[in-house]
Amino acid sequence: MRAIRHYIDAPLAVGTRVVLPESAVAHLVRVLRLGIGDRFSLFNGDGCDYQAQLVSLGKKSAEAELSERLEIATESPLRITLAQGIARGEKMDLILQKATELGVSCIAPVVTERTEVKLDGERVEKKMQHWRGVLASACEQCGRARLPQILEPQSLAHFAAGDGSRRRFVLDPDAGQTLAAVAIAMEDSVSLLVGPEGGLSERDLAAVRAARYEGLKLGPRILRTETAGLAAIAALNALYGDWR
Repeated sequence: MRAIRHYIDAPLAVGTRVVLPESAVAHLVRVLRLGIGDRFSLFNGDGCDYQAQLVSLGKKSAEAELSERLEIATESPLRITLAQGIARGEKMDLILQKATELGVSCIAPVVTERTEVKLDGERVEKKMQHWRGVLASACEQCGRARLPQILEPQSLAHFAAGDGSRRRFVLDPDAGQTLAAVAIAMEDSVSLLVGPEGGLSERDLAAVRAARYEGLKLGPRILRTETAGLAAIAALNALYGDWR
């Protein structure tokens, strides 16, 4: 049976009781049918799982007692930032979910010249809340106890200007360099830039080249935005990360 884990945005400490939020009650009690005395794990992003036991249940409330703290070593030593041109709807959710499973440490949604999704004001905050929920659910499933950092949407130029990663790559089907030609240390920080559905424009490419991004080609086929970044992250893990 798969271990039951649930993310909670609250302080956790061994020997204390925690009031579960309604979302956790809905998932653990109504969906998974846990009852008094049943055990599961909680995590809050601090790198640990906390063994928990249900000790009280109400119609819409529940309390759990925390008995043990376990450090979880599932983070990749290769620190990858995925700078993703914001994709439409469920495509972006898929990218966030799978990038989390693949071990990225940071996700930067960027607005490029061809980005079709328009975010401003209240819509940004709602979208950020939704995206954080996607990341938390992915961590619950894959065993990570640290959520990837997700930056607020920003222009590609703004992100590139402040990118402090040691190695910076932009996926470009016209680039001459492949992953086999680069040498990356496991402890390196890597940025990987992926365009949106319409790809990166010449102006986008010129801006990131000026910011010292290296062009990177993923074989002879052109991959969709929801495929390209994930394929590159998997390849980086296999060649230079914790899949070796």
